[in-house]
Amino acid sequence: MNYEQVVASLWRHGNGQTADHVARLNELIRYATLAPSGHNTQCWRFRATDEAIAILPDLSRRTPVVDPDDHHLYVSLGCAAENLSLAARAFGMQGEVTFHAEGAGEVHVTLTPCQPERSPLFEAIPARQCTRSDYNGLPVTDQELYLLQGAGTGNGVSISLLTERPAIEQVLGFVLQASSRQIANRAFRQELEAWIRFGEHEALEAGDGLFARAMGSPATPRWLGRWLFRVLFRQGIENAKVARQVRSSAGIAVFISQVDDKAHWVEAGRCYQRFALQATALGICNAFINQPVEETSVRPAFAEALGIVGGRPDLVVRFGRGKAMPRSLRRPVEAVLIP
Repeated sequence: MNYEQVVASLWRHGNGQTADHVARLNELIRYATLAPSGHNTQCWRFRATDEAIAILPDLSRRTPVVDPDDHHLYVSLGCAAENLSLAARAFGMQGEVTFHAEGAGEVHVTLTPCQPERSPLFEAIPARQCTRSDYNGLPVTDQELYLLQGAGTGNGVSISLLTERPAIEQVLGFVLQASSRQIANRAFRQELEAWIRFGEHEALEAGDGLFARAMGSPATPRWLGRWLFRVLFRQGIENAKVARQVRSSAGIAVFISQVDDKAHWVEAGRCYQRFALQATALGICNAFINQPVEETSVRPAFAEALGIVGGRPDLVVRFGRGKAMPRSLRRPVEAVLIP
């Protein structure tokens, strides 16, 4: 299959009503893998039993430069758990999500029979994407903000929606400051380059990573893509693009955990995923601008500027209306299943 055919086979609704219980569990896991992850590393593994699915961190897929404490990794597990729980309900199973901190930690989704319910958030799963493009600059309505606020709030996790231009510009200042420090870091550039899939063949072979076209760049052979990346990934060029994209957005969402630990990082992922799915259901795009929370030298000042006391800013997300971008790929279910 070519790239578009593989995308169509992945980003779709499936048959959750099959009588084959193993097939139903595998379909739940497929929905879970449609969640976002840092650099599309797909840093998860799944272990299924008759009555539960465990989501475990795949530490071989860490990104230690941009995510030294594995914060984004555990957020990604939370995103996957939220997808799984929503799909389970659509298939007639209540998916109860709990985090177990022992060892590296894992997320358990216990499955019990219930009445099937295909919620708007479930319906949005195959359409959701991180849309890394300019938006149209138009505001969202108060009713849409209300729905986004409700979707993005969770147990020990709050969301701050910033729509006034001075507040957006303040956040942008921190984004650009942190972005400049990241781009100046050779290890950061090398790590990012390692996860970029420059051409369609390369993306199809890997089934993971950041596809160039999904980030607004043309597909190229790897040798050419690497050369262009090294020439063009410069502070001035990148920051100008980021500034343009943020200023084209309707607002910025900041997710804040009351406690800085893995359980709350997972919960932040669940909150973000509901926010992203609610946005998708409303025809609203979103994309991460996480530089101020990734760069540890910037994060304290960023938190102080937002008035955050005793918590951690987890995620920074811009949102607005725009056109869909080419989609990323996922590895097959059998590649992420463990006994």
